Amino acid sequence: MTKIRTQFALALVIIISLSSCRRLTDENEIKIHGMAQGTYYAITFYAADNHNFKSEIDSFFKAFDRSASVYLSESVISRFNNNDPATIADEAFITVFNKAFEVSEATQGAFDITTMPLTNAWGFGFTDPMKLDSAMVDSLLKLVDYRKISLVDGQLIKANPDIKIDYNAIAQGYSADLIGKMLREKGIDNYLIDVGGEVLASGKKPDRTKWKVGIEKPSKNASDDRAIDVIVELENKALASSGNYRRYFVKDGIRYSHTINPKTGFPVNHTLLSVSVLANDCMTADAYATAFMVMGLEKAKEFLGSHTGLEAHFIYTNIEGNYETWTSPGLEILIVKNK
Repeated sequence: MTKIRTQFALALVIIISLSSCRRLTDENEIKIHGMAQGTYYAITFYAADNHNFKSEIDSFFKAFDRSASVYLSESVISRFNNNDPATIADEAFITVFNKAFEVSEATQGAFDITTMPLTNAWGFGFTDPMKLDSAMVDSLLKLVDYRKISLVDGQLIKANPDIKIDYNAIAQGYSADLIGKMLREKGIDNYLIDVGGEVLASGKKPDRTKWKVGIEKPSKNASDDRAIDVIVELENKALASSGNYRRYFVKDGIRYSHTINPKTGFPVNHTLLSVSVLANDCMTADAYATAFMVMGLEKAKEFLGSHTGLEAHFIYTNIEGNYETWTSPGLEILIVKNK
């Protein structure tokens, strides 16, 4: 029997730390980091005092998980998945749900939070993988359709009680947005928030330069060292990435990526290796990065051409199997030419 190897996702963006000898303010640079949502977080900001707010941020992540984590049995999303009739959605859950529906509608279902049964069946959720064939995939596909769920008076209504939802492709970005809101409420306007590679940048550094973030170059194997493809300058923008080369398994010589196509029920299989999306908020960038991975290069480029407010950087393979990139004009102007 072929050994199945699963690689957990790593961040597809790399924070670039460049020091400057010219400071225009007396604010202190404060860096904090920790673990949350099954990944890391790293935050840099500038403030007049040395208070780092780490305890408040750690408390925020714990509270957020109680709403959106499918890995906590008592979270709001888990209780909805288990059909607990007493469960009422909180504000965070409702906000994510509404954004997910908006992106699903815009992408004609390329983004869909009801893929959890398939995610689990393929072994990318919280259960062991099943031995799937086309008939079993078709059976599970009956549970996948964002139009079969709705929120009514704070309760999740399902067309089928076996439908289960997953916020993993959107909630991480929203958590970055909420931390940004927390910092602004504390009078901090210049910060860079990185939650597992979903990045939110506000303001500038004290030398008036923009924040710099590197987009990772795809690797042949999940264990390969990380390298930078391009560096992007950010100011009051969010950048989120999704890719198929860090999290996958190989069975019988076939490589299966973690991105599930909600229309076919199978992991996506096309030339697009990674996409990084630029948007005004991190939740939106996070959701569309996943949607574009499902859509593939040409459909995603077509989508960008008819929708304002989004920019993207695509890394894909050509017919010879070599890496190529395509960047939308609005993101192209933010790339640092000399890395």
